[in-house]
Amino acid sequence: MTGASDAAPNGAVNLPHSVVLVEGASDRVALHTLAECLGRDLDAEGVEVVAMGGITNTRAFATRYGPRGLGLPLAGLYDAAEEPLLRRGLAAAGLEEALEPHGPERMGFYGCSTDLEDELIRALGTDGVEAVIEAAGEAQSLRLLTGMPAQRGWTRVAVLRRFLGSQAGRKARYAALLVSALDPGRVPEPLAAVLAHVEPDAWPPGVRG
Repeated sequence: MTGASDAAPNGAVNLPHSVVLVEGASDRVALHTLAECLGRDLDAEGVEVVAMGGITNTRAFATRYGPRGLGLPLAGLYDAAEEPLLRRGLAAAGLEEALEPHGPERMGFYGCSTDLEDELIRALGTDGVEAVIEAAGEAQSLRLLTGMPAQRGWTRVAVLRRFLGSQAGRKARYAALLVSALDPGRVPEPLAAVLAHVEPDAWPPGVRG
């Protein structure tokens, strides 16, 4: 993937045109997969999606890429409950607009109602998610989880959320599978909004390649 530290053949550093900050690997996978479904190549467009390893790292990454660092346009995807941390992190990196009403959204940062998994489960429905799990060959694992005493009485949504987070790497794997299964008219709004914000036609003057 094109990154801020990649070197061109002539020794110059290739900078992305814009950077999307996300909390984790599954968010990054989801955005790249959705872009591909829409016929876009974020790498070729110069859009770098950066997994920060948690919302508490917002300040460090926004400082690196934002006005006090590389000076690149920023956007992002975050969990709604983490918005206060996001706002403070962006403001501490020199993006004080984040503290204003609706500031993050105006800047191109969009919140998932709970998290990425919640958005995808609601978009596909529980039947749709279970169909994806079956197609991936893990229907038996889901049935075993559902039958465990600790999960008895849980809603189907709760069991699916537990399933998606129960193994290392599973969230990222299913981020790709679930996004690929989405009907074009059911794409979660936060994901669609972030990608629309970083479309080349949306770049401000002076940022075009």
